[in-house]
Amino acid sequence: MIFDWLKRTEQNKELIVFFNGWGFDADVIRHLNCENFDVLVISDYRNFNFKELNFDKYEKKYLISWSMGVMVSNLFCSYFDNFDKKIAINGTPKMIDDEFGIPERIFNLTLKRFNETSCEKFTQNMFNGDGEIRPKRQWQELKQELESLNSVKTELTMCFDKAYISTEDKIVPARNQLNYWLNKTSTELLSAPHYPFNYFKSWQDIL
Repeated sequence: MIFDWLKRTEQNKELIVFFNGWGFDADVIRHLNCENFDVLVISDYRNFNFKELNFDKYEKKYLISWSMGVMVSNLFCSYFDNFDKKIAINGTPKMIDDEFGIPERIFNLTLKRFNETSCEKFTQNMFNGDGEIRPKRQWQELKQELESLNSVKTELTMCFDKAYISTEDKIVPARNQLNYWLNKTSTELLSAPHYPFNYFKSWQDIL
């Protein structure tokens, strides 16, 4: 796992911890205005070596998880118990699941056939042609990350305060996301693809 401070200052008293989606780094959300937030981005799930950092100086703390990051952040749910707000975006704690995430057959076929061409197609589906951002790592490394994510067994379930769901999501069916979050938390539908951050200007917009 990679821990990348998008912004870190002495005076800021509010923190956002962002668990990224599969394959990407901080560039996918670099355009968002940080305002008075410090922002820590966690990416690259080829391993789950989680660093417990000291956030005692912050008066308010927020967790925002996107896509596979929702499942990964759930692995460390006890660490975020005292966070003021926890938001999931286009993901669930059960990301490889016929009812609550990406159907297992589709995920397994994607993993089995993953190559440079399918990586390009997957990226196109994430963005639906809207401001596409390419992963910086080679497709072989992205496949290693998929294999690592496939090994995750979700037991604990974090209590998220809100879930954003994109109605045009070609990666995680919106219906499956709704199935998971029903009666668990409030949801907000976005007319957006799996990557929804072109529809936000700042972190405050998301919160």
